[in-house]
Amino acid sequence: MEIVILAVVIAVVVLGALGGLIVGSRRKKQLPPPPPAAPDITAPPAEPHVGDEAETPREEPRRTIEEVDLPDGSAPVVVEEPPAEAPEIEIPEPTAGRLVRLRTRLSRSQNALGKGLLTLLSREHLDEDTWEEIEDTLLTADVGVQPTQELVERLRERVKVLGTRTPEELRTLLREELLTLVGRDMDRVVKTEPEDRKPGIVMVVGVNGTGKTTTTGKLARVLVADGQSVVLGAADTFRAAAADQLQTWGERVGAHTVRGPEAGDPASVAFDAVKEGKEMGANVVLIDTAGRLHTKTGLMDELGKVKRVVEKHAPVDEVLLVLDATTGQNGLVQARVFSEVVDITGIVLTKLDGTAKGGIVVAVQRELGVPVKLIGLGEGADDLAPFEPEAFVDALIGE
Repeated sequence: MEIVILAVVIAVVVLGALGGLIVGSRRKKQLPPPPPAAPDITAPPAEPHVGDEAETPREEPRRTIEEVDLPDGSAPVVVEEPPAEAPEIEIPEPTAGRLVRLRTRLSRSQNALGKGLLTLLSREHLDEDTWEEIEDTLLTADVGVQPTQELVERLRERVKVLGTRTPEELRTLLREELLTLVGRDMDRVVKTEPEDRKPGIVMVVGVNGTGKTTTTGKLARVLVADGQSVVLGAADTFRAAAADQLQTWGERVGAHTVRGPEAGDPASVAFDAVKEGKEMGANVVLIDTAGRLHTKTGLMDELGKVKRVVEKHAPVDEVLLVLDATTGQNGLVQARVFSEVVDITGIVLTKLDGTAKGGIVVAVQRELGVPVKLIGLGEGADDLAPFEPEAFVDALIGE
C-alpha cells in the first residue's frame, strides 16, 4: 500500500515539473523583442539664405527685446476699407428730335418700301399689272390687306387727276398718302404726368423675347432725359434674372427698382412699386410685367390681376404693348390676345432696324385702334425714340 502511495506522489511531482517547464517555455516565446538601439541623429545642414548658395551660415546680429519697437497699445489699429463705389449715373440723350437723329439708321433698313413704290409710280404707263405690283409691294411690307387696298385706290385716283408725274410730284403725293395711312393726327404722347396726382403709372406688357424688359429700362432713360424721376417695378418674377436686368438699367440713370423674390407674386411687387413711388414723390412708376407665352391662360389672368391690384392705388395711365417688328403679321396675334386682357393704350415696336418692314406700323395700329408711340431702332441705350410720323415716312421714301 505504501508503495502505491509513493508511486502516486512521484507521478504528481513529475507531472508538475513537466507543466512548469512547458509554461516557462511559452512565456519565453511571447516576450517581445528588445527595442532597437536609438539611431544616431545627425542634424541637417543649415539651409542657405537667398543668394548665399550652399555655404556655412553666417552669424547675424540679433536684437534684444528692448531694441524692438512694440506698439504701445494706446489705440487699436483700424484697417480702413475703401468705400464702395456708387454706380456712375449716366445722363441720357435728350429725346427731342431723337427719331430725326436716328433717321439715317431707319432709312437704311426701311426705305425699300418707299423706293419700290416710287419706281413703280414713275413708269410711263400705269396699267393693271403695275398696280398689282404696287399692291404686292405694300403687302410684302406687312401693311395689311385692307390698308393696302385703301392706299392703292387713293393713289389711282390722284395719279389720274395729276396727269403728268414729275419725280418731285410723285414723292409729294406718296408722302401725303403714307402719312394719311400711318395716321398723323393720332395722340402719341406717353401719358406719364396725370394732372391730379403723382406718380403716373405705366404698365409694360408683351411676350418674352420681344425686348420688353430692355424697353422698360430704355423708357426709364427717356423719361429721366425729360427731367422726370422714375421708380421701376420688377414684376416679371417668373423669368430668371429679369429683376437683375431691370435693376441694372435703373442704376445707370439713378432710378430706384422695387423687386421681390424669384417666382413671387407679380401683383405684390407691382403694388409695392406704386406704394414706394408715392412715398418717394416720384413722377412715374414703370412696371415690367411677366411675359411668357401669350397662349398661357394663367399668365393672361395674372396680367389682369396685376392691373386690378395696382389700381387699388390709382388708375393705370398707360398700358404699353411691346411687339417685335420682325415678326410681322404674326405679332398681330399677340396683340389681339393682350388687348383682350388689358386695355392697350399704346404700342412699342422694337427691332425696327433689322429685317422688319415698315408697314407693320400701319397694320398693328389698324388692328388695335391704338397708336404706335415708341419705336426701337437698335441695341444702344438711347435707341428708343418717340414715334414721329413725318420723320418715319421721310425715312421710308428716302431723300
